Amino acid sequence: MSTSLADSFNERGPIKTIGVVGMGYVGIPAAALFAQSFPMVYGFQRDSISSGYKISLLNSGKNPLKGEEPGLDELIHNVVFKKKFECTSDFSKISICDAVTIAIQTPFVNSKDLIPDFSALEEGIRQVGKYLTKGTLVVLESTITPGTTAIWARKILEEESKLVAGRDFGLAHAPERVMVGRLLQNIQEHDRIVGGIDDISTKRAMELYGPILTKGKLIPMTATAAEVTKTAENTFRDLQIAAANQLALYCEAMGINFYDVRAGIDSLKGEGITRAILWPGAGVGGHCLTKDTYHLERGVRITEHEQVDFPVGVESLFVTARSINDFMPLHMFHLLKKGLARIGSDITGKKIGLLGWSFLSNTDDARNTPAEPFYNLCKEAGADICVHDPWVTHWPGIEIRSDIKRVLSDADAVIIFTAHRMYYDLTPTYIRELSGKNKFVIVDGRNVIEPDSFIQNGFVYLGIGRGDKNSHPIVG
Repeated sequence: MSTSLADSFNERGPIKTIGVVGMGYVGIPAAALFAQSFPMVYGFQRDSISSGYKISLLNSGKNPLKGEEPGLDELIHNVVFKKKFECTSDFSKISICDAVTIAIQTPFVNSKDLIPDFSALEEGIRQVGKYLTKGTLVVLESTITPGTTAIWARKILEEESKLVAGRDFGLAHAPERVMVGRLLQNIQEHDRIVGGIDDISTKRAMELYGPILTKGKLIPMTATAAEVTKTAENTFRDLQIAAANQLALYCEAMGINFYDVRAGIDSLKGEGITRAILWPGAGVGGHCLTKDTYHLERGVRITEHEQVDFPVGVESLFVTARSINDFMPLHMFHLLKKGLARIGSDITGKKIGLLGWSFLSNTDDARNTPAEPFYNLCKEAGADICVHDPWVTHWPGIEIRSDIKRVLSDADAVIIFTAHRMYYDLTPTYIRELSGKNKFVIVDGRNVIEPDSFIQNGFVYLGIGRGDKNSHPIVG
């Protein structure tokens, strides 16, 4: 009879069968890589109206994720063909798994109250707890508020399983660190943060993730430290983007080129010099950067070891950064109105071609896309706005077209929101032929086009950070 977690793991033996709960951008590539290194992997997916289609696709060896994901199609086909991976809605198979990872989204319904929507994650955790057996390791990969693993998740798992975490089963947090478009590469090459609720859980989790790493190394710590690491690294990236966006707005106001300034800053190199600066743009989207600041802010409240020593009346630097990045779609709207005013027009009744709905170039990932608030602003102003995206095919309540000719036909303005590869090939002649308009506005939110070629052909050009061009003389 086992009396400790180490005994429970020893009785269980080496990790052989793995369960991955959540077949999304994180779960699918992780499951495929586990299946490449371990005897058997089950991918658990609810057979819902919105996501149930993934089960049959995966079991036929097909990748349900769209966009460019190098190596993923082939890997899924191979592990299914070798009968090392199966996707199922039968959560009772968790009972035969030696380790279970959970990768389910954790959005905020309202960032103002710092209350996340953990309903989907809670359902997944309860399903795992219901079928949990002794000696199993449970790992949360979802980005979560610091303190969630050791307190909230532990409580649910113990309630459902009637087992004790740290004695009967292991529990850890090993946050995903992936970017859509390079999922396999990121999982294999990025260092893996592994934080257990105790040292034995941490060690077992390292046994789970070690075999799928190629260049990355394992970094052990506590569960709460791992949660802070994940939320903080995304918060810092969001802060860096906000700094670039604010500088771009300043450059516009001062009539100078942000990209010249950036190149100048980046030229200062040497030992101890860190002047890295990111790129500005039409807005920040995705599932991580748009919410992880709020997980970090909430975490310091609910896990507070002692009161934070912070300037009274000063807004959080991280929350301020979020506000700046959330403002950028509105700034794009301001640029559009400025451009139309320069040709003696306003936005009401005008046809606007919006290029790019996904938040990330050359993918179909449109979660929290900054294009949506811009779209809504245009609709509210009475514009006829049409959306093009080569990867995103469906969005609730919005028609997204794959034929760029239909989107640009008879348009008065075009707005580039995503740096999809095909948009770099746009030319003044091509757009003018499709639009049929002599006076035309183009707003570039990702520095995709070369301004002068459009300006010389009579276009009104405006771009993020292009203070040197945004008030150019109109040719013709």
